[in-house]
Amino acid sequence: MPEDAETGKGGPALRGDCESCFGLCCVALPFAASADFAVNKPAGKPCTNLQTDFRCGIHTRLRKQGFPGCTVYDCFGAGQKVSQVTFGGQDWRQAPDTAQQMFDVFPVMRQLHELLWYLNEALALPAARPVHADVRRLLDETEALTRRDSASLLEVDVPGHRQKVNVLLLRTSELVRAKTGRKTKNHRGADLMGARLKRADLRGANLRGAYLIAADLSGADLRMADLIGADFRDADLSGADLTGSIFLTQPQINAAKGDAATKLPPALTRPPHWTPSATAATRS
Repeated sequence: MPEDAETGKGGPALRGDCESCFGLCCVALPFAASADFAVNKPAGKPCTNLQTDFRCGIHTRLRKQGFPGCTVYDCFGAGQKVSQVTFGGQDWRQAPDTAQQMFDVFPVMRQLHELLWYLNEALALPAARPVHADVRRLLDETEALTRRDSASLLEVDVPGHRQKVNVLLLRTSELVRAKTGRKTKNHRGADLMGARLKRADLRGANLRGAYLIAADLSGADLRMADLIGADFRDADLSGADLTGSIFLTQPQINAAKGDAATKLPPALTRPPHWTPSATAATRS
């Protein structure tokens, strides 16, 4: 499990805690009417389902009501950091003059928290020990950025910082995948939409940024594969083995289909919308 940047162990700081957030993902972010969202909503406007207590009025019925995109999203703990730390627990309804700045800060914080997730994972991987000192330095630097005031956060060069982090994540990936002891497959950025990869041996594969939308990965072996940024929307992961895969996140898993036989890394949880048999559900 990725080590938590604030508690020193896997914990809530890098996981969304809606109880401590002012519904920022339901207000700050835009969405368009599509298969993921039932309606259009511009950035900065509260979703019509957001209640006065900042809870979702249809939380248990999101998929049935046409909002599956909401069940996929995770802020990596950015929502509560902005709400309780950056703005000191004062919500945008109490202080409407700060609302726009809060909404602008949220996506910046979300990106930084996602980087913290990856860096913590790299630090927890024994194979990446040769770069752990550099990872720790960059982790501390990233955490320091998240502690800035709102005006300073908006000045952060997120793409530049992400590039620095990516250099270390690439090196981490090489070290981990080398442990397979064999030549691994390179599918970085590959278009594998709808690909038939049932029971494929993808151990140690480089699948960074690969498009695996609606791919059949049922029963596939993805151990030690680099899955950072891979698009798993509607991919069939039933019976797949993802234990030991690296840089896989909860939103990626939430976007996929899986079942009780899907093996996940310990830091991730099985989505409640997964069926006992994803393949059977797909064919029905």
